[in-house]
Amino acid sequence: MSEISLAIPQGVVDGLPDDGETTKRDVERAVAGIESRINREIDEADGVSQAAEIVVDAIEFLEERMERYDEFVPELRAWGQSPIYAITWRNLYAELIAQLYDHEWLAEELDRERNYRIVEDGIRFGG
Repeated sequence: MSEISLAIPQGVVDGLPDDGETTKRDVERAVAGIESRINREIDEADGVSQAAEIVVDAIEFLEERMERYDEFVPELRAWGQSPIYAITWRNLYAELIAQLYDHEWLAEELDRERNYRIVEDGIRFGG
């Protein structure tokens, strides 16, 4: 299995205000940490199927974070504050999810695992 490689999209960094250096460093650390953790867990996986489970767990975590920051945007605007940092994190998580699907050796298994979880949740909640 190949290693997962994640990058910080230039658009995410370009959207930061001039005083956003601290956030830029936080973004760099977050991406490096996510990439490192996924790769460490994939190294211990028994095949592509188990690697897909690990990556789908990461995707679900990123989706939760993305949704949380997305909820902050209108709230911050309502209070007359700039939502730029919430938008930055939301967009970063969305981009990382897309990058995970860009790994060809994994993409089909990711879809299979996501579909399995949808069916499993539907059976559990419907029964």
